[in-house]
Amino acid sequence: MSSVSYHISNLLEKMTSADKDFRFMATNDLMLELQKDSIKLDEDSERKVVIMLLKLLEDKNGEVQNLAVKCLAPLVSKVKEPQVETMVDTLCSNMTSDKEQLRDISSMGLKTVIAELPLSSSGLTLTVSVCKKITSQLIGAMGKQDDVSVQLEALDILSDMLGRLSGALVSFHGSLLSSLLPQLTSPRMAVRKRSILALGHLVPCCSPALFSQLTEHLLTELSKGPPTSNTRTYIQCLATVSRQGGHRVGEHLEKLIPMVVKFTGVEDDELREYCFQAFEAFIRRCPKEMSPHVATVTQLCLKFMTFDPNYNYDDTEEEEDSMDIEDGLDEESDDEYSDDDDMSWKVRRSSIKCLEALISTRRDLLLSFYSSICPTLLTRFKEREENVRADVFAAFSTLLRQTRVGSSHHGLILAGSDAGACREEEPAVTLLKKQVPTGAIVKAIHRQLKEKSIKSRQGCFCLLTELAHTVPGALEEHIPALIPGIVFSLTDKSTSSTMRIDALTFFHVLLLSHPPQAFQPHMQVLLPPVVACVEDTFYKITSEALLVTQQLVRVIRPQGQAAAAGGFDPKPFVREAFSVTMKRLKATDIDQEVKERAISCMGHMVCHLGDHLGAELQGVLAIFLERLKNEITRLTAVRTITLISASPLKTDLTSILPEALSVLGSFLRKNQRALKLGTLACLTALVTHHAASIKPAALEPVLSELPALVDETDMHVSQVSITLLTCMAKACPSSLAKISSSVLPGVFRLVHSPLLQGGALVAIVDFLQALVLSKTSNLGYSQLLKSLTEPFHSPQSPADGSVIHRQSYHSVARCVAALSSASPKETPSTVAGLIQEVKSPGSPEPARVLALLCLGEVGRSGSLGGSKEVQGVILDAFTSTSEEVKTAASCALGSMAVGSLKDYLPFLLKEISAQPRRQYLLLHSLKEVISACPASSLSPHVESIWALLFQNCECQEEGTRNLVAECLGKLTLGNPAQLLPRLKQQLKAGSPLARSTVVTAIKFTIVDHPALIDSLLKDCIGDFLKTLQDEDINVRRVALVMFNSAAHNKPSLIRGLLGAVLPHLYKETQIRKDLIREVEMGPFKHTVDDGLDVRKAAFECMYTLLDSCLEGLDVLQFLDHVEEGLKDHYDIRMLTFLMLARLVSLCPAAVLQRLDRLVEPLKATCTTKVKAGSVKQEFEKQEELRRSAMRAVAALLAVPEVERSPSMADFANQIRSNADMASIYQSVQGGEGGGPTESMDMS
Repeated sequence: MSSVSYHISNLLEKMTSADKDFRFMATNDLMLELQKDSIKLDEDSERKVVIMLLKLLEDKNGEVQNLAVKCLAPLVSKVKEPQVETMVDTLCSNMTSDKEQLRDISSMGLKTVIAELPLSSSGLTLTVSVCKKITSQLIGAMGKQDDVSVQLEALDILSDMLGRLSGALVSFHGSLLSSLLPQLTSPRMAVRKRSILALGHLVPCCSPALFSQLTEHLLTELSKGPPTSNTRTYIQCLATVSRQGGHRVGEHLEKLIPMVVKFTGVEDDELREYCFQAFEAFIRRCPKEMSPHVATVTQLCLKFMTFDPNYNYDDTEEEEDSMDIEDGLDEESDDEYSDDDDMSWKVRRSSIKCLEALISTRRDLLLSFYSSICPTLLTRFKEREENVRADVFAAFSTLLRQTRVGSSHHGLILAGSDAGACREEEPAVTLLKKQVPTGAIVKAIHRQLKEKSIKSRQGCFCLLTELAHTVPGALEEHIPALIPGIVFSLTDKSTSSTMRIDALTFFHVLLLSHPPQAFQPHMQVLLPPVVACVEDTFYKITSEALLVTQQLVRVIRPQGQAAAAGGFDPKPFVREAFSVTMKRLKATDIDQEVKERAISCMGHMVCHLGDHLGAELQGVLAIFLERLKNEITRLTAVRTITLISASPLKTDLTSILPEALSVLGSFLRKNQRALKLGTLACLTALVTHHAASIKPAALEPVLSELPALVDETDMHVSQVSITLLTCMAKACPSSLAKISSSVLPGVFRLVHSPLLQGGALVAIVDFLQALVLSKTSNLGYSQLLKSLTEPFHSPQSPADGSVIHRQSYHSVARCVAALSSASPKETPSTVAGLIQEVKSPGSPEPARVLALLCLGEVGRSGSLGGSKEVQGVILDAFTSTSEEVKTAASCALGSMAVGSLKDYLPFLLKEISAQPRRQYLLLHSLKEVISACPASSLSPHVESIWALLFQNCECQEEGTRNLVAECLGKLTLGNPAQLLPRLKQQLKAGSPLARSTVVTAIKFTIVDHPALIDSLLKDCIGDFLKTLQDEDINVRRVALVMFNSAAHNKPSLIRGLLGAVLPHLYKETQIRKDLIREVEMGPFKHTVDDGLDVRKAAFECMYTLLDSCLEGLDVLQFLDHVEEGLKDHYDIRMLTFLMLARLVSLCPAAVLQRLDRLVEPLKATCTTKVKAGSVKQEFEKQEELRRSAMRAVAALLAVPEVERSPSMADFANQIRSNADMASIYQSVQGGEGGGPTESMDMS
């Protein structure tokens, strides 16, 4: 007998002991044994353990019974099928026993077993057979009308089982439905409620036929006009079915809505409440199918949200008196009738919740809500029932939030206050300002802010916060009305801490979104309660109050333009704010967040009010130095010192500078990126503003750390480091004497790096200019020039990685031009040297390419004049055999023309006409000119350029046509009013090639920042999009590319046109047989699909629309086309998998609605195998497809309700059981693909 069996039989023996403590301990030990993964039982032990535990369920001692139930959980997965069935049989028969305690324990046991049944495919057979057993027994138990508690337990267990394992019960769905439906008329309400819950769990996974049977049953019963209590149950059941079954209800809505509408007319408050809950479920689950009924439901909601038959809101009284009278009324009414009789508040609350659902699901109707819903909502702010009032506030906040979501679509664009986007997104905000005067909101709310009710006040603060975010500055003139409410919430003794935190948070938002002058007159009232909160014992309040104090400091004495306007005297308030903050700043035994905010708040005080602190100032600085040395607070201290050093008060920092600099130097070694960046910013501020008090020696610890930071692995840190060096070169040049050996090699490595661009390049250019001008280091102009150009003269060999990347040619050219502009005396000799370099036959190709680019960059500043020699050199270069040299020459010519248009542009245009063979290169030069020159200086030449471009717009070469289009587009950007109509004219004329050029030109006029052209483009982009119906396939393709660019960069241009454009877009996603042809290649036949590029462009547009115009799409129609794409060509399938993953995160409900149709193509892709003899590329392609499909599957499986679909549950099991698919699924889950919704850059 193995040791495990022996140990267990010992325990079983003790379980039969007469002493309950022995039984208890033995059961406990058994439970611990069973929880070990390693335990293996033989058949005999299994049987004995099961029998024993089932016997213990009838033990006299409750604790032993409870432990026995707990043992069942680990046992399910440890014993074989027959034993599980024995357990289940016994438990089920106990369920119907006469002893109540045994029934309770057995039902707990059954729930435990159900929760442990395996879901994986290996354990599925066991699960199915166990479920069948339990179900058949439970259906029997439910039929026993005589004992309600048995019925209740049975329903409870069924709900559990359907919720977790409905897939395994498919065969029982029919019988379950027929046994649950009669329970809806049970005399006991509890039975009805639990039956509704069980039906709710059955709905998501039952077949469509059963679903229809259930809805038909409910409809038939309701149409019979049953007694009110039954009607309530049926309507409640409808709401639950809709919430759980979601989209399926959509098909039956036409019949359901009139029925529910009819029942809102019955004089029964609870029934009305259930009707509105049903409406809410319909609106949330089937927004599209509800569209025709929105008006009806809105009318009903508006009617019933004011339904309060037992109460008279008397508006004629004076406001203040009416409040007292209302209070009095409430007290009297408590005696007359109790509120328990009055259920009307439930009707009001459910109708308001229904409205909120409408507002949050239908952004497209937002504008109409302002006229229909908003005024009534405002009048309900006076609601007397606290819970309902909280919902009114919540609904109004949702309305504001929806308005805001619209106005800041694409947050990036708005940050730069995009005039175009603001203009087009404003209607909702403008309407909000017009329809809802802020005064009306504040008037309705400000009394509530002094109510005792915490819920109401929190609702008010939440609503006001939304308002401040949606329309910044709107509350300015109402601040005097709001202040008493804020102060009341901060000072009221009975206020809870969460309420105080809410009040402080709102106050913080208010201070941030309104100008300081609005608060200055009220400082006497505002400061004391906030200061008291800083002293509070609860750290969260202290930390919020410190944030507010920090903002108040800025109100007391604003900086910048605001400072000049006010003659406000900060003196009376400084002491009060300073002493409490100082107390928190000195304390070391406080919460981390409070420490950080105290440092930051005090930093703002020194920055804004340093001259009022007098002798205290040095003490504060000393504490900052301490905090700088402390690892926990150092980052905050670094940011605070940055703030102080840039303060216009020119605070004297000499006492801490030397030590601070050495500490900051040591931070540059640390591995924490945020700290490095913060430190570099701090040093830059110190060097810029306090250079006079810094000795060169003090900067050495900093300089010694910089070489390691200038490195291509982190461009941003490099850029900030170089900016610091530039500041040093300007402010204390003597410190840079030893720079040539330390930092400069790194800077040059960076210049030659292929990764250098943008901000980092600008920083290096500035640094080199500052370095030449400072004349301190032993590095003059010529040495710097030599170091820059050296690598281009040495022979390159790929073996040691010394090949120069194309980007570094441009970087070096920019640097050379910067050096030359910093020392104009040297320019002529430099230019002569460069010309020599290009001409000399002996110079290596990289050196010639670089020399040409340098000439271009030097010429960009106009310092070359119209030198004939240079023109000759360029023309010679065009005849070179090397492509690189030709391209460099075309770049150089463009740059020079930017520098002096009158010298070079006529020459350039003449060459384009005269030299058709060099056209492509010369057009590149022209593109450079058009992109870089301001419109005003180009205007004399526009006509000649325009004519020239249209001569070439029908060129056979697509590359040349695209260049012509880009030139046309960029030219139009400069003068849209004249040129856009001319482009429109050209659409009517010309060949397909000309049309495609014009449409591509429009693509180049759509830029991602606001431009003059936007409003004009918005009016006529519809005409250009008509080319989506062009008979020429190439024109349709470029029209799609242009549409995609608009959807990506300026969605506002096309939002209004979606209705007209989408049908044509969807048409292009279909495979067209007439475009597929067979090509014979020797003995092989090869099919070519000419429509593939167009389809790909169409699907790319669809992907972009998901991000920018989701609310304009009918998602279900969209999904039809995604579904087709899932079966298309490799490229398109890759795209549609991405789309599917994106859709799952954006609108899961719609995807679930189509799930069964989407699973098949995904399954097909994941299970395909490549033919054995295929080439390597085929294997790689198929692997990539499978991974991409698996990402979409992973995204689907992340949706909680997805495995209720039998087909999806089946596929999920297939993945888990197939090692190959499981490993792909794991690797995709592991995030190496950027998570399930790996996005795709479509710019």
